[in-house]
Amino acid sequence: MQVSEQKQTEAPQRRANLLHVGCGEARRERLPVPFQSPYWNEIRFDIDPAVKPDIIGSVTDMSMIMNESVDAIWSSHNLEHLHSFDVPRALAEFRRVLCPEGFAVICVPDLKSICMHVVNGGLEKTLYVAAAGPIAPMDMMFGHQASIQRGNHFMAHKTGFTSASMGAALVNAGFAEARVREGTNWDLWAIATMPQTSARVFEAFANIEQ
Repeated sequence: MQVSEQKQTEAPQRRANLLHVGCGEARRERLPVPFQSPYWNEIRFDIDPAVKPDIIGSVTDMSMIMNESVDAIWSSHNLEHLHSFDVPRALAEFRRVLCPEGFAVICVPDLKSICMHVVNGGLEKTLYVAAAGPIAPMDMMFGHQASIQRGNHFMAHKTGFTSASMGAALVNAGFAEARVREGTNWDLWAIATMPQTSARVFEAFANIEQ
């Protein structure tokens, strides 16, 4: 058999499924760089039908997604929109849909670093400007006030995390290993792995801040 013929008969490499929870509008360039590779098939999941996700639903009930059917989960500024008692339900759903070699990458606001600005009188002082507009500690703690004022109540925050509480939540949810670190934008970054996840995941996603 000629080499060219052999290549034609080889099965194409399976793309890995990335479940992007709380995806918002479709903007692939906002994914962490490792997830922007064509290797990853992004499945967009959101509670807000206005952003036209692939799947509409809540992270506390992803029953429309099969067990062990995704390779990775990306959750950016999503868990803080849940009540604290709903966070374990969401993390249990993350574990259920992840394959045994899968992992979750999670970003949430860091209450500890935000509160440092609050105690110094900066509750409503702009810390940075995002696409949505100026962001102050008030927005980080309770949700983007301008968006909520415009009627987007999905933006409200109902709980918060420190590095310790985020790590504890992931361990209590049954992940095999969880590593949490403080980011540079008043946020926390966590990687949670399943029993058969390769340790190389921690290296590949060591510098993933958006």
